[in-house]
Amino acid sequence: MHILVMILIGLVALIHLYILWLEMFAWTTKGPKSFSSIPKHLFEPTKVLAANQGLYNGFLAAGLIWSLLIKDHHWAFNVGVFFLCCVIVAGIYGAATASKKIFFIQALPALIALILMHFAHMV
Repeated sequence: MHILVMILIGLVALIHLYILWLEMFAWTTKGPKSFSSIPKHLFEPTKVLAANQGLYNGFLAAGLIWSLLIKDHHWAFNVGVFFLCCVIVAGIYGAATASKKIFFIQALPALIALILMHFAHMV
């Protein structure tokens, strides 16, 4: 179960690294295809704002990766819980304010990882 949890945390981190790349480096090229509800003419003027959002997604990924590298299981658990909860809150907020799809892409994988992490921690 512990390996499955680590894989899921790694998957959530990869999702956020992808979002970092998309928002920081590919906002004007790939962004219009990924965020089709935003008018194309807004991508260039919002490039700096999107890069800022991407940076925050990078911080989430870094925290999740850090939780995988910590040797002390209790400390790794606490760091993992914190960053997964941050991702869940961000995903719920994004779903409520921007697109319901964000819940399934961001929050749900983190929620599944968090639930399984608690089950693995109890064993």
